Amino acid sequence: MRSVGTLTRADLAETINRKMGFSRAESLDMVEAILSHMSKAMEQGENVKISGFGSFVLRDKKERVGRNPKTGVEVPITPRRVLTFRASQLLKERVANG
Repeated sequence: MRSVGTLTRADLAETINRKMGFSRAESLDMVEAILSHMSKAMEQGENVKISGFGSFVLRDKKERVGRNPKTGVEVPITPRRVLTFRASQLLKERVANG
Protein backbone atom coordinates (compact mmCIF):
# COMPACT_ATOMS: atom_id res chain seq x y z
CA MET A 1 0.00 0.00 0.00
CA ARG A 2 2.54 2.62 1.08
CA SER A 3 5.52 3.78 -0.91
CA VAL A 4 8.72 3.76 1.13
CA GLY A 5 9.32 6.99 3.01
CA THR A 6 6.41 8.99 1.54
CA LEU A 7 2.75 9.16 2.46
CA THR A 8 0.71 10.02 -0.62
CA ARG A 9 -2.86 11.12 -1.33
CA ALA A 10 -3.55 7.61 -2.58
CA ASP A 11 -2.28 6.17 0.72
CA LEU A 12 -4.61 8.45 2.68
CA ALA A 13 -7.55 7.50 0.43
CA GLU A 14 -6.73 3.80 0.84
CA THR A 15 -6.76 4.16 4.63
CA ILE A 16 -10.14 5.92 4.52
CA ASN A 17 -11.40 3.18 2.20
CA ARG A 18 -10.31 0.39 4.57
CA LYS A 19 -11.24 1.99 7.90
CA MET A 20 -14.42 3.85 6.97
CA GLY A 21 -15.77 1.64 4.20
CA PHE A 22 -16.15 4.37 1.57
CA SER A 23 -15.46 3.46 -2.03
CA ARG A 24 -12.02 4.23 -3.42
CA ALA A 25 -13.42 7.10 -5.49
CA GLU A 26 -15.30 8.57 -2.51
CA SER A 27 -12.19 8.23 -0.35
CA LEU A 28 -10.00 10.02 -2.89
CA ASP A 29 -12.65 12.73 -3.31
CA MET A 30 -12.68 13.22 0.46
CA VAL A 31 -8.88 13.60 0.60
CA GLU A 32 -8.95 16.04 -2.32
CA ALA A 33 -11.75 18.07 -0.69
CA ILE A 34 -9.86 18.36 2.60
CA LEU A 35 -6.61 19.40 0.91
CA SER A 36 -8.47 21.86 -1.32
CA HIS A 37 -10.21 23.43 1.67
CA MET A 38 -6.89 23.78 3.51
CA SER A 39 -5.19 25.28 0.44
CA LYS A 40 -7.96 27.82 -0.14
CA ALA A 41 -7.84 28.91 3.51
CA MET A 42 -4.08 29.49 3.29
CA GLU A 43 -4.45 31.34 -0.04
CA GLN A 44 -6.79 33.74 1.80
CA GLY A 45 -4.21 34.31 4.53
CA GLU A 46 -5.67 31.99 7.16
CA ASN A 47 -3.57 29.66 9.30
CA VAL A 48 -4.67 26.02 9.43
CA LYS A 49 -4.60 24.15 12.74
CA ILE A 50 -5.23 20.42 13.04
CA SER A 51 -5.58 19.50 16.70
CA GLY A 52 -3.10 16.84 17.80
CA PHE A 53 -1.15 17.17 14.54
CA GLY A 54 0.09 20.72 14.05
CA SER A 55 -0.41 24.12 12.47
CA PHE A 56 0.36 25.53 9.06
CA VAL A 57 1.31 29.13 9.79
CA LEU A 58 1.69 31.95 7.25
CA ARG A 59 4.26 34.66 7.91
CA ASP A 60 4.89 37.82 5.95
CA LYS A 61 8.61 38.51 5.74
CA LYS A 62 9.83 42.05 5.18
CA GLU A 63 12.42 43.07 2.64
CA ARG A 64 15.95 42.56 3.91
CA VAL A 65 19.52 42.57 2.74
CA GLY A 66 21.15 39.21 2.09
CA ARG A 67 24.64 38.31 1.06
CA ASN A 68 25.81 36.04 -1.74
CA PRO A 69 27.95 33.48 0.12
CA LYS A 70 30.35 33.00 -2.80
CA THR A 71 31.03 36.62 -3.69
CA GLY A 72 30.02 38.46 -0.51
CA VAL A 73 27.95 40.89 -2.59
CA GLU A 74 24.91 42.29 -0.77
CA VAL A 75 21.60 41.54 -2.49
CA PRO A 76 18.11 42.77 -1.53
CA ILE A 77 15.72 39.95 -0.67
CA THR A 78 12.17 40.90 -1.66
CA PRO A 79 9.27 40.75 0.80
CA ARG A 80 7.32 37.54 0.62
CA ARG A 81 4.86 35.29 2.40
CA VAL A 82 6.19 31.99 3.69
CA LEU A 83 4.39 28.91 4.97
CA THR A 84 5.76 27.04 7.96
CA PHE A 85 4.57 23.93 9.75
CA ARG A 86 4.65 23.73 13.52
CA ALA A 87 4.12 20.24 14.85
CA SER A 88 1.91 19.82 17.92
CA GLN A 89 3.45 18.58 21.14
CA LEU A 90 1.60 15.29 20.70
CA LEU A 91 3.07 14.76 17.22
CA LYS A 92 6.56 15.66 18.45
CA GLU A 93 6.27 13.06 21.22
CA ARG A 94 4.98 10.39 18.84
CA VAL A 95 7.80 11.01 16.36
CA ALA A 96 10.44 11.03 19.11
CA ASN A 97 9.19 7.73 20.54
CA GLY A 98 9.00 6.04 17.15
